[in-house]
Amino acid sequence: MKKAVVFMLVALVAAASAFAAAADPIEMKVLILPKFENGEMSGDFPGEAQYYYEAYAQGGEEYDIKGGMPGSRLYVKDGVGIYVTGMGKVNTAMSLNSILLDPRFDFSDCYFISTGCAGSATEYSVMGDVFVITAAIDYDLGHHADPREMENPDSPTWFHDAGYDSSSYKLLDQDLMDKVYGLVKDVEIETTEKTRAFMAYTFDDADWAVRDPKVLRGTTVTGDNYWKGAYDQQNAISMCEVYGAPDPFALSEMEDVALAVVLDRFGLLDRYIIIRDSVNMVVFMNGVTPEGLWDPARVTDSLSDEDSIEAADIFATAMENNFKVGSVVVDAILDGTL
Repeated sequence: MKKAVVFMLVALVAAASAFAAAADPIEMKVLILPKFENGEMSGDFPGEAQYYYEAYAQGGEEYDIKGGMPGSRLYVKDGVGIYVTGMGKVNTAMSLNSILLDPRFDFSDCYFISTGCAGSATEYSVMGDVFVITAAIDYDLGHHADPREMENPDSPTWFHDAGYDSSSYKLLDQDLMDKVYGLVKDVEIETTEKTRAFMAYTFDDADWAVRDPKVLRGTTVTGDNYWKGAYDQQNAISMCEVYGAPDPFALSEMEDVALAVVLDRFGLLDRYIIIRDSVNMVVFMNGVTPEGLWDPARVTDSLSDEDSIEAADIFATAMENNFKVGSVVVDAILDGTL
């Protein structure tokens, strides 16, 4: 009888130990957050996730995330996670919030990298550039007017409302941004001859438009509205001035400020890094009108098309440029040099 009791106690202790070991959360070092993938995660035309997945997560574990993006899985290998969040502020915020609340993972010492493509500002950027983003602004928070109803139709049509400031502007950790930019500022990135000609034709061979692509710092403006045009670029520049952003308006995209808000509320904003590449400009190019670009009855253009009327053939090259820069950052985190 005593032997049976002892055996049961030993079995219970062993089971409890096994359960505790199984319940220990996985310590995450880096979480990479692309927004979409064009097809499969590996082996076909690359979207925002593929290069990172093949380098850091292929062959690892896969996890379903309750409340995350339908169809997405969290891929984890050796402390590196990759999750395709979906596009837009709601999808990305929900995805990241759901991941951070999952008890299977420990993010207390993790860095978070938002990566993906974007549209870039005229006279500051060319298609193919890669940016280390130092601040993120919400394009949609505030007040917007139609220029046709303005007293001065040429003035900015966005008006600041301080009531939104806790969510509408997020300054990233500037010491971390300095370190990241120092690591990647000299990474060599590429363009295509078609893209170079596309830029030259649109902007009359202006010096800024025909330079080689490079790694820059800048401020991003996040909008659920996929905007484009001179009025909205003027609004974005005004936003950067009003909020006192440390670097000029560089990019428009649809997710980064939402991720910043989530991380800030979890006390993790100081470990947030944004690496974005430019695949188009924020103004209309080569005489294309809004109707000619977006009316579904007239056109089905995709940024990833090699004959895109908005992006020329830069998309695949820009994805590779992003990975060249972003992988330097991931490697530095993993080897402890960041």
